[in-house]
Amino acid sequence: MDQQAAAPRTKGFSHVTIDVSNLRKSLEFYVHTLGMRLVHQGRRDAYLEWGTAWVCLQERPDMPPQSPQLGVDHVAFYIAPEEFHAAVETLRQAKIPIVRGPVERGGGWTVNFLDPDGTQLEFHTGTLAERMKVWT
Repeated sequence: MDQQAAAPRTKGFSHVTIDVSNLRKSLEFYVHTLGMRLVHQGRRDAYLEWGTAWVCLQERPDMPPQSPQLGVDHVAFYIAPEEFHAAVETLRQAKIPIVRGPVERGGGWTVNFLDPDGTQLEFHTGTLAERMKVWT
């Protein structure tokens, strides 16, 4: 019997990044309608906090509403830094397509990979506060 690495143990939801056609219009909805707290607004992105989760909105006005389409870009899961590299190895052993990383980015280690339907997922070790220290 082949020995396989243990399944990664995520610690919970980290963040979701959503491509939007109009940042101003989307901020109106996410902040005023849903009650998210605006933490940072750039030229084409905004970071929002909602309870223990955070959301990044990315303005992509030229993206057609087909595939790829406006909506969720990827879903990230927080994973403890000491467990990150073992989780990446588990992905590799399972031949899961890795589309970016592993790399230190945005205040932590990150790796993006695809689920069986091609939905992009991420393991990330950083927090929103750590991201804001390095994001401009």
